[in-house]
Amino acid sequence: MSELDDEVRRLDGLRWACLERLRVYDAYYEGEQPLRYMAPALEKEVGDRITQLVINWPRLGADAYENRLDVEGFRYAGGSARDEDLWAVWQANNCDEQSQQGHLESLILGRAFVIVGAGDDEDDAPIISVESPEQVVARRDPRTRRVLSALKRWDEEPGTPSMEKWATLYLPDSTRLLVFRRGEWQVVSTDDHGMGRVPVVPLVNRPRLLRPDGVSEFHDVLPLADAANKMATDMMVSGEFHAMPRRWAVGVKAEDFVDENGNPLSTWSSIAGRLWANEDPNVKMGQFPEADLAVFHNTIRMLAQVAAQQLALPPHYMAFTGDNPTSADAIRSAETQLVKRVERKQTYLGGAWEDVMRLVLRIQTGEWDERARSLETMWRDPATPTVAQKADAIQKLTGGAPILPVEMAREDMGYTPEQRRRMAEMDDRVAARDPVLEIARSLPAGQAGAVDALAG
Repeated sequence: MSELDDEVRRLDGLRWACLERLRVYDAYYEGEQPLRYMAPALEKEVGDRITQLVINWPRLGADAYENRLDVEGFRYAGGSARDEDLWAVWQANNCDEQSQQGHLESLILGRAFVIVGAGDDEDDAPIISVESPEQVVARRDPRTRRVLSALKRWDEEPGTPSMEKWATLYLPDSTRLLVFRRGEWQVVSTDDHGMGRVPVVPLVNRPRLLRPDGVSEFHDVLPLADAANKMATDMMVSGEFHAMPRRWAVGVKAEDFVDENGNPLSTWSSIAGRLWANEDPNVKMGQFPEADLAVFHNTIRMLAQVAAQQLALPPHYMAFTGDNPTSADAIRSAETQLVKRVERKQTYLGGAWEDVMRLVLRIQTGEWDERARSLETMWRDPATPTVAQKADAIQKLTGGAPILPVEMAREDMGYTPEQRRRMAEMDDRVAARDPVLEIARSLPAGQAGAVDALAG
C-alpha cells in the first residue's frame, strides 16, 4: 500500500470518526432529531392523535449568531478603505452567500472549511469554495496548528452507472484528484502548485488549545431542548385526556351510550361531547376536576430562561418577558453579552478569511505578499443599531473641534464601503464647486453678469 493511500485512509478515518456526531448536530438544527421520550405503550395508545412537538431552540441560537456575522471587505494595515481587488474576487465567488453558509455550518457543526484553488482559465479569478465537515477533514501540525493535509471525500450520486468513490487530497505542494478502484486509491490528476501551504482553511467555532476543531454553538442547549420537547408533548397528551373534565359513571353498560335514534356513540363522543343521562335510578354519575396545564407552561418557561442564558440570548428573543415593548436602549443593554460573543467569533473567523485572501493573492501573483500579513477583515457592527443615539454621539465627536475623521464616523454609523465611497465622491463634487458661481446661477440674468464681473 502506498504512502499516498495511507494518508487518504488516515484522513478518511478521521472524517468517519466525527460523522455521527456531526449528523446529530445537523438533525437538531433541522428539528429532525429522534424523540425518544414518549413511552412506546403511550405512543401506541394515542396513535397519530398526538404530535410530538419540537421546540427548535438550537436553530434559534445558531441563527441569532449568524445573522450578526456579515463580512464587508478586507483592508491592509494603514488603509481605511476596502481593497477593491480582493473584494472583486470575493464577489466573483458569491462569497456573500457562501460566507453566510460557512459561518452557519461552523456554528452548527463546530467547523466548516474553505478551499482555495486556481480558476479554470488563466484570466479567471481564484476559486473560493466553502465546504461541509461531513465531506472535508484536515490534519494539523501539533506544533504550529497549521493544516498539514486535508481531504474532501464524496461518492457519486445513487443511480450513476459506476457509483465510484472520489477524493481530493490537499498537500502543501500539490493537490491530487483520486478515485477508488480495485481496492486502492488511484491518482486521476495532479496539480503541483508548489505553494508550501495546504490551500484549505478551517472556519472554526469556539476553538480551544487542545480542541482546535471547535464545538457546536448549541451543544449545551441540547438537553434543555429535549426536556422542553418532552414537556410540550406531555402537555399535548394532558390536553387530549385531562384538560377537559373527566366523567365517571357507576351502573351503566356499553349499550347505554346511544344517540336519540338508538345508534351507538363513538368513543370520543362518549367521553367529550354529549350529555349523559339514564333513567335507571341506581346509576350514579359525576366528574373529576380538569387538569391545570400551567405546570407545563411554567416548566417550559423556566427551561427557556436557562437556554437563553446558555446562548446569551436577550429575554425578548425567547418571548418570555412582558407584552410591553422594550426601549432601544434596553434592547442594546440586553444584547451586550450576545454582541460580545459575536465580536469574539469575528476575531477568529476573520483570521480564517484573511488566510483565505492570502492564498488568493498567492495564486494571483505566484508569490506570497508580505503586505498581506497585515490584512484585516471588515465586519458589520453586530450590535442592534439605534441610529438616533449613534448619530448624536458621532455628531458631537465630529463637530466643533472634531476628534473623529468623517470617514471613521461614517464607518461607525454602519454605512457599507460602497455607500462610503459614494459619499466621498459627493464630498469631492461639493468641494470643487465655486460658491460665487453657485450664487450667480441662482440670480436673474442681469444681476448674474454683475456678479460674474465681480468674481473675475
